[in-house]
Amino acid sequence: MDRDASKSDDEDDKSKEPSFTPGGVLFYVNKDGVPLSSKTLQKMWDHVAKVHPEGEKMVEGIQTSDSLPKVAIPQPPSFHPATSAATSPASKVQSIQHYMSQLQYNHTGMQFFEIKKTRPLAGLLEVAKDMIRESLPIKCLEAVILGIYLTNGTSNLHRFPISFKTSFSGHVHSHVVLGVCSSGRYGAMGMSRREDLMYKPLEFQSLSDLIYDFEESYASNFHTLRKVKIGWPVSHDPHSMETINWKATTLKMVKLSRPDVEKSLDKFVREMKTRHSWSSFQGSSYQHVKDFSPYSTSPRKEPFVGSHSLRNSRGYSPAVVFTSKDTEVESD
Repeated sequence: MDRDASKSDDEDDKSKEPSFTPGGVLFYVNKDGVPLSSKTLQKMWDHVAKVHPEGEKMVEGIQTSDSLPKVAIPQPPSFHPATSAATSPASKVQSIQHYMSQLQYNHTGMQFFEIKKTRPLAGLLEVAKDMIRESLPIKCLEAVILGIYLTNGTSNLHRFPISFKTSFSGHVHSHVVLGVCSSGRYGAMGMSRREDLMYKPLEFQSLSDLIYDFEESYASNFHTLRKVKIGWPVSHDPHSMETINWKATTLKMVKLSRPDVEKSLDKFVREMKTRHSWSSFQGSSYQHVKDFSPYSTSPRKEPFVGSHSLRNSRGYSPAVVFTSKDTEVESD
């Protein structure tokens, strides 16, 4: 459940410091990829010092410490072609979610990987490779792209984005997860500050059951679910130049009864099966993951001061801007 008060993605706001508004928190997005530069890291530390209760004292304590614990690099799940067919889609989804959870949610105020929703799928999957290589904490939108990459080649698993708009104390919050479907069962994976707002086991009998489970989770966190957007299934072709469809249907939850929501989602699922082939993806499962070895080189070359508290020290280029609410969504 994120407070999205960020500036337009088209604005070049490198020279301005983040400002805070009631119910909103600005966060930086690195636009130039990896490795992180010392300038970008400093921008992050300055932001953390402003929002952390202990401020500069906490930052200085980390940067000057010579006894920071070594952070292990999580290993992504590997499904060997010889045994992949015997591994159920539900088990694969659970393993991938466990890996993403090991990366941890990014609380720094600096989104490390830029995700442009209008970028072709092939380009977004290259960003996913960087996420694995660098092993840095991620936010919900990054987790969706990483989930797509790690599930590519699983022919009987269909993936589609699910975006949520909620309200709490008069403020609007946005979140996105990766919906999954296999053999008539639905689930989800992603990242969030709240455990019940990301992973959902692949066991729900309908898409509406999955959506209403998220609504109950939001209610338990005192949020009102106002709107749900669901996109078309994402291609399994790692070289696809298509863009991800993020909004094939929109449900205004506060205006629809449950029977109306169920009817709308059932119709959407039928159309989804008609418009998009659910046939098996031809190719070796996880071949593209096997061909790419993110651990051929160390992800922690040229360490920067205080960077051990992150997942990596190799860092980005200096360009930093604010993200657009229509382009980036955070999770809570």
